[in-house]
Amino acid sequence: MVAHDIIVRPILSEKSYADIANKKYTFEVAKSANKTQVKKAIEEIFKVKVESVNISNVYGKIKRQGRHEGLTGSYKKAIVQLTEDSKTIEFFDSLS
Repeated sequence: MVAHDIIVRPILSEKSYADIANKKYTFEVAKSANKTQVKKAIEEIFKVKVESVNISNVYGKIKRQGRHEGLTGSYKKAIVQLTEDSKTIEFFDSLS
């Protein structure tokens, strides 16, 4: 897999904004990706040093629209902790 295929998109929520100060960044990643692939992809794309990666599966929720019911999409989420001496990711700097 290519690095840009592993990282799908950044996840921007209140909780992820709070972690940016601690150099923790949240991304949606490919469902088949593991921790080492995510670490290498982040280091390659953003030119930073990654200390640790935590991954969790986020399952879809049941949503209703009138009398019809369905599921939202499931995805895999990665929380990436950068090292102390690493630079920050510029994309997230412009948001805060």
